[in-house]
Amino acid sequence: MFVVLLISAPLSQKLEPPANPVRFITALIGVNESGKTNLLLPLWKFNPAREGGLHPTSDYPKKIFGPIRTNPGAYKFITVEFDAGSLAPRIADITGFPASRLGTVQVSRFYDGSYTVDFPDARIERDVAAEKVTSLLQLLSKDIEGTEPLKSEEAQKAAYLDQIRKGLSSVSGDRLDGGAIEALSELLSAAIPEEPPKTSTISPRYRQAVDALDSIRENIEQKDLGEQPTVKEIVVANLPTFVYYSNYGNLDSEIYLPHVVENLTRTDLGTKEEAKARTLRVLFDFVQLKPAEVLELGKEHEASRGGRPTDDQIAEVAENKRERSILLQSASASLTDEFRAWWKQGDYRFRFEADGNFFRIWVADDRRPQEIELESRSTGLQWFLSFYLVFLVESAKEHQNAVLLLDEPGLSLHPLAQRDLSEFFDSLASTNQILYTTHSPFLVDADRLDRVRKVYVDDDGTTKATPDLREGGNEKTKNGASYAVHSALNLTIAESLMVGCKPVIIEGPSDQHYLTAMKIMLIHAGKIGPARELVFPPSGGARNAKQIASMLTGRDDDLPLVLLDDDRPGQQAAQELKNGLYMEFKEKVLSVRDFTGMDGSEVEDLAPPDVIARIVDRLYKDAENDFESCLKSGPIVPQIQSWASREGIELENGWKVPLARRVKQHLLNQGIEKVDIAVQEMWIKLFEAFEK
Repeated sequence: MFVVLLISAPLSQKLEPPANPVRFITALIGVNESGKTNLLLPLWKFNPAREGGLHPTSDYPKKIFGPIRTNPGAYKFITVEFDAGSLAPRIADITGFPASRLGTVQVSRFYDGSYTVDFPDARIERDVAAEKVTSLLQLLSKDIEGTEPLKSEEAQKAAYLDQIRKGLSSVSGDRLDGGAIEALSELLSAAIPEEPPKTSTISPRYRQAVDALDSIRENIEQKDLGEQPTVKEIVVANLPTFVYYSNYGNLDSEIYLPHVVENLTRTDLGTKEEAKARTLRVLFDFVQLKPAEVLELGKEHEASRGGRPTDDQIAEVAENKRERSILLQSASASLTDEFRAWWKQGDYRFRFEADGNFFRIWVADDRRPQEIELESRSTGLQWFLSFYLVFLVESAKEHQNAVLLLDEPGLSLHPLAQRDLSEFFDSLASTNQILYTTHSPFLVDADRLDRVRKVYVDDDGTTKATPDLREGGNEKTKNGASYAVHSALNLTIAESLMVGCKPVIIEGPSDQHYLTAMKIMLIHAGKIGPARELVFPPSGGARNAKQIASMLTGRDDDLPLVLLDDDRPGQQAAQELKNGLYMEFKEKVLSVRDFTGMDGSEVEDLAPPDVIARIVDRLYKDAENDFESCLKSGPIVPQIQSWASREGIELENGWKVPLARRVKQHLLNQGIEKVDIAVQEMWIKLFEAFEK
């Protein structure tokens, strides 16, 4: 089975670099308009399982539309690099090349539909080192000179040596092509008599050298492996087919047959309509009926419209409907059985029904035994069923040799269902290579980042994909592509950190820095010994504390602690929590004021104010007046804001976080011994409250 390693469509997009091939499951991540679909569509049209023909108006590059239309066979559409797998030994037997040099094969498709084949590790050298030829001639000269000729061949020996000297003098340059080798062979051959003596001791050796030159010429002038008809036929015959699917093809539960009959014959449909028509075409192939036939079998007899039909006409209509009903029942049972064997996460039963001009799909399962229309079920089920039909029919059940190209799969699925889909890909990959596009972190496996390729638009306007998942500097498209990976990593890290831990919900990342510093210093000094690891998940603001608390409660059914500032948003959030989710556990909603004793205090007021003041002055060195000299008792955050306003300093958005980070590092460096005892006692009181 061939495995896709690399995609390269020189005129529009490419997957790079060759040293990092695509995997058996490859996720192409990127922002909208980065060209993810542009990587899948050419690959589908490289060797489509079905449909996928090249359309000039949509597939020809606009810059060279005219030349391609005039001579499509002169322009390459796409090149795909494959692992030749088990075909390499077979081709080695035919060509004589070692199988180790036949593991990679590149196949290109041109706009006229033709293919070329190339083995990059087994390319024929079209010239030879001049040193190799001169060595051959010098050895020949030495052998001839050292051989005692027949008396009748003394003159012939001299002629041979003279011709060899001429041949050596004719060699020029570092490399010789086939023409130069042929000329040299003819030069040497001119000295061979028509009938040398049968007992000659020098002519056979001379002839051997000429034959060696001819062999060299034949080797460098032979066809490349991919040009050899037998090899090319084997490769093209064994290419995998490609099945492409996007959300546009999702089936509806109610299908109006007259529109289907019309759309299936049209060639001017848009992208969305064509995708839908394709799925419908597949559906009716599976049912083994044509839409027009379903429509015709369900019609009442013409006579019934103008008068009473005859008994024969009634019998004909009844038989037609019975035949249609049997066919639909058979197709329903077949789909139910095959889908159940393929999709293990639900015991679904499908039923096809035709009623007049309408074709309907009904669904039931063990949890909801009552049949309802497909469209009323989840969009996830609609996606799975539609994709499965396309996959089943277009690959003609030859699943093992089909590569699946999925454009934004599971986009409408719940995050947990997206993770199920990711696991499903693992099982499907045992028989099918999968390439899919996504921007969802739930479809990026943080444990298998080797599968991920970042997709972005390069400066020259081409779409590129790379395994380098680092940030892209100032290029927003590269940064955006990395976001899904970063989110996936954060989700995995967050989940692992929460296991066996005691969470305390706080408002923001700056609070996290302060509380982490306090925890480390108190534990190191032996002043606290928490039974479980304390973690401080930020809620992104007081208003979000309720939502984060609800999510964390779902893990172990125990409401987490919440620590809120005593500013207005914090006070409002505390009141909402105590009147709602925490009505029976009000003691779990803590306020910073409970520990500082100051109205309006925030987490910053738990830290030594003199340390914060010194760090503020280091961060904003251009101020005319130091903040430390202006520091007074009371909440410190409003003081910093007022001081900055007086000094003409614009505090950047999120200014609390770098300040907290610097304060944390300072406290950890100086140690708890230099922290005021009253502040230490306040910290101990706070962390004792966390343990209750």
